[in-house]
Amino acid sequence: MLSPAVDESLLPGENAVETALRLAAAKARKVGASLPDSLVIGCDQVAALGDARLGKPGDHEHAVEQLQRMRAQDVVFHTALALLNTRNGTLQLAHAPTTVRFRDYSDLEIERYLALEQPYDCAGSAKIEGLGIVMVERVVSEDPTALIGLPLIQLAAMLRNEGVTVIA
Repeated sequence: MLSPAVDESLLPGENAVETALRLAAAKARKVGASLPDSLVIGCDQVAALGDARLGKPGDHEHAVEQLQRMRAQDVVFHTALALLNTRNGTLQLAHAPTTVRFRDYSDLEIERYLALEQPYDCAGSAKIEGLGIVMVERVVSEDPTALIGLPLIQLAAMLRNEGVTVIA
């Protein structure tokens, strides 16, 4: 797995879905530039609380702030998937939203969670595949794998579009 260095800055006027799709495509193109005759997957995820986008917090202070804002709220995690066929230049894009209702957790729970999980590189400071699950009241999604960053239902469909037999 390659992790391309892509500028993840938010662009003015761009909504969360547009940001996630742009970044997923940019990551696939960046990796694909050095992999001829390949299928390259790019993914990105942007969390949105209403109109506010919640990026990767980067540090403890910002993670606390994000988790306090998300308390007892619905947050939509917009996961974008890109599949680039470097042989013919075809780029498929998909968006898999997941709505997460966070519990009304305490500041102490936030501190304990951050001390144990340290999710400073996760959108919205939420690492649901780990201890972050205890911060959650419910999850609603058409693709349950989207929340952890790789929407497998959409990926399987994209691969079939490229003629790949997913189950042999």
